Amino acid sequence: MKRLVFLATLVLSALSQTLPAAAQERFITLASTTSTEQSGLFGHIIPLFQQATGINVRVVAVGTGQALAIGARGDADALLVHDRPGEDRFVSAGDGIDRRDVMFNDFVIIGPRNDPAGIRGLRDAKEALRRIARAKAPFVSRGDDSGTHRTERRLWVSAGIDLSKGDSGWYRELGSGMGPTLNTAAGMNAYVLADRATWANFRNRAELEILAEGDPGLFNPYGSILVNPAKGAHIRSADARIWHEWLTSDAGRAAISSFRINGEQLFFAPLATPRS
Repeated sequence: MKRLVFLATLVLSALSQTLPAAAQERFITLASTTSTEQSGLFGHIIPLFQQATGINVRVVAVGTGQALAIGARGDADALLVHDRPGEDRFVSAGDGIDRRDVMFNDFVIIGPRNDPAGIRGLRDAKEALRRIARAKAPFVSRGDDSGTHRTERRLWVSAGIDLSKGDSGWYRELGSGMGPTLNTAAGMNAYVLADRATWANFRNRAELEILAEGDPGLFNPYGSILVNPAKGAHIRSADARIWHEWLTSDAGRAAISSFRINGEQLFFAPLATPRS
């Protein structure tokens, strides 16, 4: 019995020394798109932010639609997402404040090397989608209400393609993130819309390659939004503000711009910090 009491005393003593340290850890919860996670960007910039501020960033990487929903419930402190119409609705609804431009890159249309739809070299994304639809060539979509999925759906509409028609069996929605969607496209030898950064970090390419790019409609801007502190006292608004300010500062822009994959810069920070 004395031995058990002694051991229990040691355990409680150890806990009393470690729990305060753990309780003092500063962190925020960031809901963000999968492209920032799967490209490796967060693995590059979050350690730089933590070194500068002592604040860790715990990322919940989901589609932009899900990230906005998480923020609306008050289950995150800040967002980094890429669907400007959805971001504006989020702020207008009072769920977020101080939306800022952070960085941008672009989307690309990827497909099989033999290119059955004949889109290689096109700089018109709508025409590329029309040719894919005419050829009834396999196309896989994230189908997850992400920023990528929302952009893709807008492109189909602007191209005049009605995917609800019964002859669209060539089009497959997966409900998955960008990496798994690219894996499925590689397995099916299918066309797919992807952000350039995730594609650059993707290794299982099989017969896939970039076939169409450069359309202004493929522009892909990212915004940082603070979750409205009115969501509750649990919102870490002060530390989220520090992240938000750093991300849009000269130091944050330099960190974003310094991220490379095989020497290629994949995210570009604006020269100034537009606020909206």
